[in-house]
Amino acid sequence: MRRRALLLVPVLAGVLAGCGTGAPGAPAPGAGAGRTAPAPPPSASSSAPVPVPVPADRNPGRDTPPGTLLVADFGGDTVTFLHPERGPFASVRVGTAPYGLAVGADGRAWVATAEGVAVVDTRTRESLGRIPYRTRTGPVTDGEYRGGGMGIALAPDGKRLYTGVNVPGGPGVLEVVDTSARKVVDTVPVGRRPFDIDVSPDGREVYATNHDSFDVTAVRTGSPAARRFEVAPYGTEGGLGSWLKPHYAAVREDGRLLLPFEGERLAVLDPRTGEVGIEPMTANTHQHGAALTPDGTLLAVGTGPIGPDDAGASLTVRAQDGTERVIPLEGPHEDVAVSEDGRTAYVSGGFTRDGHWDGITVVDLADATTRRLPGGSRPLGITVLP
Repeated sequence: MRRRALLLVPVLAGVLAGCGTGAPGAPAPGAGAGRTAPAPPPSASSSAPVPVPVPADRNPGRDTPPGTLLVADFGGDTVTFLHPERGPFASVRVGTAPYGLAVGADGRAWVATAEGVAVVDTRTRESLGRIPYRTRTGPVTDGEYRGGGMGIALAPDGKRLYTGVNVPGGPGVLEVVDTSARKVVDTVPVGRRPFDIDVSPDGREVYATNHDSFDVTAVRTGSPAARRFEVAPYGTEGGLGSWLKPHYAAVREDGRLLLPFEGERLAVLDPRTGEVGIEPMTANTHQHGAALTPDGTLLAVGTGPIGPDDAGASLTVRAQDGTERVIPLEGPHEDVAVSEDGRTAYVSGGFTRDGHWDGITVVDLADATTRRLPGGSRPLGITVLP
């Protein structure tokens, strides 16, 4: 039986590798915490819409309307622009297997690829080049375990960009980019496979959520010093076989990080003290992407079951008082963005593992209705353009 008691988890350091599998092509080992090893998630159903191909050079030089969606095409080498009602209308080549992306007030998009950080002018839909990583990550490849950039975030003032760089087989690195000079100006060691990067509301700290080492690395901006906090509400037993690891975080206005686990437990990390409080969740499904609406509502993406007693894919809508609505989704999804007015969520269908599909699900947060919008190639990172 699963426990949903309120817990307080002490902060420890932990460095273990693996997601569901220890290496590309390896069989999935036991899931730990009393779970059996899952079969790969099912492929998207035959009812999924057929993606609309978009030539990479179809980018007329006219302004992109506000509210356009931008996705990172992890299954290709582009970012795709989508109208939230009509679907894809343009794409720009950025580099192999783009993962996360961030967009500043000036309209520039920064995209973490396997080859470097690509820069795109989203208003004219033109490439502005690519910034090479300082960290050596091995041969350029694609797929779940590829080296290169993963999570990415801008400082509130837009002057610095922070990218979590995966180094296959070892600890990751936080690379700091001067956005004016467009070059890497600092590197800080972090944990393994930094799925997500977040910045504190005051811009003074950067947080790397490290999947394979069960932790979050907090880095004070302007300083090489880093603090590591274990975030493992299910423990770290299972080693390479454990699926129950942190993926994405959202930072509240009070500075605490919210990290959803398995639709059962929400880890609330206070980086000032290192304490991790655990609150119950209700979706009962493996969870990845997380985002906050303007009113502080947490959105958490449920990717689907990893054990026989898990529920299907969903989007959890969690109010600040802890009450939740769980909206079913069709098939695995990865990340989520929210409209400026907070009424609509956009959930990317890329997914880091098998079962992905080429499009996004649009969710009306008021009436819980959903519709599928084709577009992109295994889209992971997603944002709404200002």
